[in-house]
Amino acid sequence: MMDRNTIKDTGVLEQYLLGELSEKDSREVAQILKEDSELQAYFRKMEDDMEQMAFENAISPPTHIKSNLLNSIKNSDTVSEEGVIPIQQKKKISYRFAIAASLAALFLCTSGWLYNQWKNTEATIVTLQKETTNLQDRLVTVEDNLKETDKWYRAINNPKVVQLVLKGNEKSPTSSAVAYVNHQNKEVILNPQGLSKLDNSKTYQMWADVDGEMIDMGVIAQDQEMITMKYIENAASLNITIEPAGGNDHPTVEQLISNVYL
Repeated sequence: MMDRNTIKDTGVLEQYLLGELSEKDSREVAQILKEDSELQAYFRKMEDDMEQMAFENAISPPTHIKSNLLNSIKNSDTVSEEGVIPIQQKKKISYRFAIAASLAALFLCTSGWLYNQWKNTEATIVTLQKETTNLQDRLVTVEDNLKETDKWYRAINNPKVVQLVLKGNEKSPTSSAVAYVNHQNKEVILNPQGLSKLDNSKTYQMWADVDGEMIDMGVIAQDQEMITMKYIENAASLNITIEPAGGNDHPTVEQLISNVYL
């Protein structure tokens, strides 16, 4: 047989409030509450605290969830005249606690919904940050390319520049290159894009003829649109040969494919 202390100290009252007791135990607790005003006041305080907690933590749900909940509450049972939670079949809870419990459940649902929304937003932000970083990198690359292009454009369009076309001979009839020579600034810029492609074991190399001596002006990189070559004083001609990969310390005369006189 349960008494007031047993009900308060063992958590039976909480189980009764949540509708977790058997039908028999629920009847017994309901009878004790009806007869014990002090215990009934304690129960009401517990019920009010639970209801207050639910309201304090409530979050406005999407409209369709709120409408469904209110319709459900309208169809629920009301509190009995005696002020004690009525029992039907296995589990019964008061009208006020039904609201509190429903709001608590709604809080959990909306919390889960908000959490999912937050995670989706977080993923979107990460994606946007990556796209922004990629765009910034691309803009930096474009800016660098524009600066490089502007530099070459200004150099080859200088009024002091002499433009020389090196056409391929019978060894490489389809080859051509353009040299831009500025004697005042002592600069030579070469556009090698017209040279025929070589395999990886060979390379093009440029030479300046000074009094019959061929002086190295540098290896020609074919993967660049413009290259700065060495400027050689008093050069009578510019010459291009095919050499082993990495270049040579002297020209292979039989592999001369183009030359032009200054």
